[in-house]
Amino acid sequence: MAPSVSKTMAATDAPVIVNMQRLTRGKDVASLAQGIVHWLPPPASLEAAKAALDDPATHGYGDDEGYPALVAALGRKLEVKNALANSDVMVTSGCNQAFANVCLALLDAGDAALLFRPYYFNHLMQLQMLGVEALLPAMTDELLPDVAALTAALDGAKPPKVVVLVNPGNPTGTIIPKALLDEVAGLCAARGAWLVVDNTYELFAYGEPHACVEGDHVVNLFSFSKAYGMMGWRVGYVAHPPALGPSLLKAQDTVAICASQASQRVALAALEGGDAYVADRVAGLVAHQKRDILEALAPLGENAVRGGDGAIYLLVALPRHCADDEKVVAWLVDAHGVAAIPGSACGLPGHVRVCYANLEPAAYARGPANDCVRRASGSRTPPLRCPAELTGLGLGAL
Repeated sequence: MAPSVSKTMAATDAPVIVNMQRLTRGKDVASLAQGIVHWLPPPASLEAAKAALDDPATHGYGDDEGYPALVAALGRKLEVKNALANSDVMVTSGCNQAFANVCLALLDAGDAALLFRPYYFNHLMQLQMLGVEALLPAMTDELLPDVAALTAALDGAKPPKVVVLVNPGNPTGTIIPKALLDEVAGLCAARGAWLVVDNTYELFAYGEPHACVEGDHVVNLFSFSKAYGMMGWRVGYVAHPPALGPSLLKAQDTVAICASQASQRVALAALEGGDAYVADRVAGLVAHQKRDILEALAPLGENAVRGGDGAIYLLVALPRHCADDEKVVAWLVDAHGVAAIPGSACGLPGHVRVCYANLEPAAYARGPANDCVRRASGSRTPPLRCPAELTGLGLGAL
């Protein structure tokens, strides 16, 4: 008899990013799929990385909570920039590990947690592998948390122990206004629920300013991956009520012990000297990549594209004739050489998520809308029959 694997792990969704990597492997593909940026870390961070190699402390274990100088700098940043004056800090190996630590500290198998749909796929996967019941109410038409749906869930037969938000949104690309954050936090506090807010895209706000909320029941998550171009360095952090510290330490010490010592030194240099560097590149996304992606998507109609006031994503509704988003994603790879994320991976079938931060501005220089039409009429035969307006999604000709 063959040994079995964990039932909860077997029931966990397959990682969509890995699926996309397999779909595109060995092909000439421009990826607008994985949420990454095209720039490197700030120059001071690269110098810190070189210096770290000569520091013996880099090669040993560090404090579980994080490199002390980085923890102190993050505490100052949280108070000045995020108005979080009463939170302790734990540095983790990326924001996904931050979320994993928090879930391990707060949730038991059989508990319920609430994610608004469309959701960040890794958040759902983390709940699934812990045996947590995921409540998935839809967002509003504006892609914001639905207060009525949240209230109904909190007052339901099995209320969520944890409510999760992403601000700015992934995959929605929308900013949650401060007043709405406060309302959600108040509802959670009144009903004894935790509120966990993933602020990974805090520096990608193009209109409504990004804001945080704090409380004894609120946990905030952050990342260095996106704004600072540090995807591969894997540094995130948790801003948490002090009382949660002992539980988080158990998770941290068991899973990672500590974040990479070299990575934390790179993060410290980015935090101390990277503000202007990041601001310049984020502004460039709006002036170049986002503008050109919207131009390419225009044939789908003005109501087909949503989001875009925050983060690095657009949600694109597919024509009814092509509602199978997984087939459309495969078609885009094969017919146009472009990768996007199927909306069904985020609980929103019939859509695709487009990331406009992956490619450098020069990649858009030829004009995506015209060039993708040329590619769509080339020699490769699409495996899926779709309306002509879907050529606007053929962004692989960038």
